[in-house]
Amino acid sequence: MKPSLSYTYLSVVSLIIYLICQPGLQAQSGAREGAPPNVIIIFADDLGYGDLGIYGHPTIRTPNLDRMAMEGQKWTNFYVGASVCTPSRAALMTGRLPVRSGMAGQTHRVLFPDSKNGLPAEEVTIAEQLKEAGYATACIGKWHLGHKEQYLPTNNGFDYYFGIPYSNDMDNVADFAAVGGYFNFWKSPGALRVENFNVPLLRNTEIIERPADQRTITRRYAEETMGFIRDHKEEPFFVYLAHNLPHIPLFTSKEFEGTSERGLYGDVVEEIDHGVGQIIDLLKAEGLMENTIVVFTSDNGPWLPFGVDGGSAGLLREGKGTTYEGGMREPCIFYAPGMIKPAVITDLGTTMDLFSTFSKLAGVSVPDDRVMDGLDLGPVLFGQGESPRKTVYYYRNDELYAVREGDYKAHFITQGAYGGHAKQVHETPLLYNVNIDPSEQFDLAEKHPEVLAKIRKVVARHEAEMDKGVDQLKDRE
Repeated sequence: MKPSLSYTYLSVVSLIIYLICQPGLQAQSGAREGAPPNVIIIFADDLGYGDLGIYGHPTIRTPNLDRMAMEGQKWTNFYVGASVCTPSRAALMTGRLPVRSGMAGQTHRVLFPDSKNGLPAEEVTIAEQLKEAGYATACIGKWHLGHKEQYLPTNNGFDYYFGIPYSNDMDNVADFAAVGGYFNFWKSPGALRVENFNVPLLRNTEIIERPADQRTITRRYAEETMGFIRDHKEEPFFVYLAHNLPHIPLFTSKEFEGTSERGLYGDVVEEIDHGVGQIIDLLKAEGLMENTIVVFTSDNGPWLPFGVDGGSAGLLREGKGTTYEGGMREPCIFYAPGMIKPAVITDLGTTMDLFSTFSKLAGVSVPDDRVMDGLDLGPVLFGQGESPRKTVYYYRNDELYAVREGDYKAHFITQGAYGGHAKQVHETPLLYNVNIDPSEQFDLAEKHPEVLAKIRKVVARHEAEMDKGVDQLKDRE
């Protein structure tokens, strides 16, 4: 067992005993006797591994997230289920690789405003799991798992929804052809105008604003989250706060405009950090922090083609859209004073594991009528042992490109993020020790053929049991 993890395991039951045995702590914390912990998952959009102060950025100031990481757990090998929006969010919501639900397409990588489909009704979401345990549930922010009413959060286990149902650059009314294409548009005068992006802002299933005023959207998401917490503080609650930013286009409020040394991108990240700090302050003021677990991570890596308007993967290779580390390894912080002891965690974890972890804490059984990919991270969070996760699968669309097994990662296929990058199938896979070489610079395939042989066996077992769902992304109106 690693020295940093040698703590006493605090299950829900032992946590209650712990609180009772501490003089005055129960009254101060506001914890509900016998109740499972509140859960808040904060999901940034296109935030890179190197975009937070605590993960090494020299000029973006994130004091609230930095403090959470120092007082909680900072995970350094935490992954998402895909390197683009829709499949990544499906993985978090369902605890399953998105290819199983058909949310990883063959021709389209994400859902669009004219897409016909969304998350299949037979999929079980983490919100449905926690609702079964008596939680009040809210989705605040970006959904991107289907914009039609039957696919919205309110039909997927959430009591309340407030947000933009897909990416904030969609419903773009600009003439891309006139300025030389999508990527050139952002360099044109007046590109960053709210009116250029006719995205709807929904409350539950009703459009309340169009176009959404993205200059205030980060602040309003934090306010909606705090309002839901106040309204449901007497019962267990789950909030999924999924920011639309720092995905392009970048917007920030007047209060944060021009305040970061990193420029507009830094302004946006620092405003997100400020909102996180407000939420933490509220939890403490309401006596809820001792019985609440907050997780902060991102849906995929930075959108590198946008240069300084995109983020940074730090020392990791590439970014959004790829199966290199920069596309799928994300910053991740678990914060729960009184439950989670401070540590830097180098064990493997994924967003799919949140489904299993929080289901167990809530006392709800994980579905046994389907293949589940999530694992319970409780042993690491509460100091009982190491992570059960030893393998990470890197899919692009519905095709397996790479696999990490322990310290080693094999690339069977590589490809750049977007158009113009040829797909390369490697007869001898590229092999990297991503603990020693997280930048994926030094190919070890010739030196360690036995490692490649082991990973090939892992792939063979995985593909033998894989039953891919019907592609939900291909049909558009």
